[in-house]
Amino acid sequence: MIVTTTPNIEGKKVVKYLGIVTGEAIIGANFIKDIFAGIRDIVGGRAGSYEEGLREAKDIALAELQQNAQKMGANAVIGVDLDFETIGGSGSMLMVSASGTAVIVE
Repeated sequence: MIVTTTPNIEGKKVVKYLGIVTGEAIIGANFIKDIFAGIRDIVGGRAGSYEEGLREAKDIALAELQQNAQKMGANAVIGVDLDFETIGGSGSMLMVSASGTAVIVE
């Protein structure tokens, strides 16, 4: 399945728009990751555990988006947008949502 952030796919023609499709992932940031991220923030460097969590959540959201598009009969999703949010009282959870337009291209 073709998944793109652009509104069209070069060399392909959209023959049918099937509608908006979404995928979401919510992951918890555990206490140990918070401690190590805090230490890295103090001494500099990248917070690898958070980066890994972001990648994992993004991959889950995009996989769900593709599964939902496939259920609609799509062979592509165009105009994909990724949103990242923290939720919970102290931002203890991370939500990634992916949305786009499910289409049939030829």
